[in-house]
Amino acid sequence: MSAPPILECRDIAFERDYTPIFSGLSFTLWRGQILQVKGANGSGKTTLLRILATSLTASQGSMFWHGNDLEGHRQEYRFDMLYLGHQPGVKAALTPRENLAWLRPLHPKAGHDTNQALAAVGLAGMEDVPCHTLSAGQLRRVALARLYLSDASLWILDEPFTAIDRDGVGKLEILLQDHAQRGGAVVITTHQHPQLDNLCELDMVRYGVS
Repeated sequence: MSAPPILECRDIAFERDYTPIFSGLSFTLWRGQILQVKGANGSGKTTLLRILATSLTASQGSMFWHGNDLEGHRQEYRFDMLYLGHQPGVKAALTPRENLAWLRPLHPKAGHDTNQALAAVGLAGMEDVPCHTLSAGQLRRVALARLYLSDASLWILDEPFTAIDRDGVGKLEILLQDHAQRGGAVVITTHQHPQLDNLCELDMVRYGVS
């Protein structure tokens, strides 16, 4: 018997202040796939990612993780999922090393330590600089370093290419590709055109409510 998909959504809908945003949204995500969520601003891309990350609750519909109803496996799902939002989510008063320190006990099987992760995103030598002194691009790199410290199989990334240069974009594309090739899966929003294999698309226009 083949393994079930890593994530499946069936007839997801969401409304904000009693105003429908999207409805009837369904998709299946398999290991090795990268799903790009597309659509105009306001179409619900970030809202969908927050629903997948369980920080928002859908108005209706069901989600399944490895074939199991997510409602009965929420804690296990959260340990197997990493969400990076549109904002870096970095505490300005802390250093990059301090911002990442709490992740290590959560993901003991990750292949990098904190110094290696920060070096991988181009922040070698800045591990102990207060984050309030860093540029927007450097703050984004601190957030992206979490990907090197996570052994979660599902990555949910909202505009991860924002504020990073071409070299950083290329390295992130390689990282996403490697994660998928190792059997992970990615859900991503981006206004760029990533060069990725096994990339499939979900267009929010199909599910918009007029």
